[in-house]
Amino acid sequence: MGWQVWLGIAAIGVAVLALAVAIGVWTQQARMRRRDPHRATPQSVQAAPQLAVIVNPSKHGASGLALEVRAHCRTHGLPEPLWYETTVEDPGKGQARQALDDGADIVIAAGGDGTVRAVAETMVASDKPMGVLPVGTGNLLARNLELPLTNVDHALDVIVHGRTRPIDVGWLRVTEFAEAPRNGDHPNQPDHEPDTEREHIFLVIAGLGFDAAMVATADADLKKRVGWVAYFVAGLSHLQARRMRATLQLDESPPVEARARSIMVGNCGLLPGGVTLLPDAVLDDGVLDVAAVDVRGGVFGWAQLTFEIAMQGVGVRNDLPEKLGRIDHTKARRARIRVPAGEEAQVDGDPLGRAVEIDVHVQAGALLVRAP
Repeated sequence: MGWQVWLGIAAIGVAVLALAVAIGVWTQQARMRRRDPHRATPQSVQAAPQLAVIVNPSKHGASGLALEVRAHCRTHGLPEPLWYETTVEDPGKGQARQALDDGADIVIAAGGDGTVRAVAETMVASDKPMGVLPVGTGNLLARNLELPLTNVDHALDVIVHGRTRPIDVGWLRVTEFAEAPRNGDHPNQPDHEPDTEREHIFLVIAGLGFDAAMVATADADLKKRVGWVAYFVAGLSHLQARRMRATLQLDESPPVEARARSIMVGNCGLLPGGVTLLPDAVLDDGVLDVAAVDVRGGVFGWAQLTFEIAMQGVGVRNDLPEKLGRIDHTKARRARIRVPAGEEAQVDGDPLGRAVEIDVHVQAGALLVRAP
């Protein structure tokens, strides 16, 4: 097959991807337009709540955030906010505990998905709500809560005057790690040593396979320059990877065998670019959505998969059995997934390393968040 043909195939794939992103963005905007801006909002936590902000100082846009938050509090008659910065050693858990000890009524995670996860891990044991100020690349929970992503004042208005909403959280434990690959380290390494006793919280999606490989190999400098597009660039190098063999046990059902590129377990399903990966996932339904993503047939299969994701985001599904690219959905409260060859694992965009087996479960209604 000549290079002209391959160039044409690649162009088709890029066009389908662009269409998927465009449809996803249009769908998200339409969903926002359908919300009634005049509906009554529940009372705030109290007339003038004490806010505590936990910020990741390394994120782009974090440097001027303190001035904006303090100005907002002065303008709206709120107490001076408590202020804490994360560190490499502690990405937010300890700061959240300190904020609660210091009398915070609302603890705000100001950073990317990693900061939100770390703060949430402490807040699940609290009766105080968590707010989110999006700073960083993915901002996955903020997108799924339909929070303002680019305007600090609007986001703070939601945090102070919105409603307190209980949502589910997921927990993932790597019960068996694989040996590290011999072909060099990944640019983005987990921030911890392999630990089969540690549970990792996730609020949006945990994954094993292609999606986690994208996260693990995404270039950190490119992420700072182009945001979530860096994951797409990293994914190009994994398109020809072998499909993984997996064994899945969901709740008390017997184990089943599967071939897939990725297996994802999600609490909600909206991704950057307005792409809806898990259209049936609900933040507070007490269950997790499990999706097995498979692709055959090279570029044509990936193009079909991209179009499939775009269509399911607007409520159109194709259940034909012989598709080259497909997503199979189900629901469970607990999932145990084993891949004997070992695959990369991730939680909300944070790499965990190469896993042979993971155990995932939901904790229903465990986290209070401030939402529109």
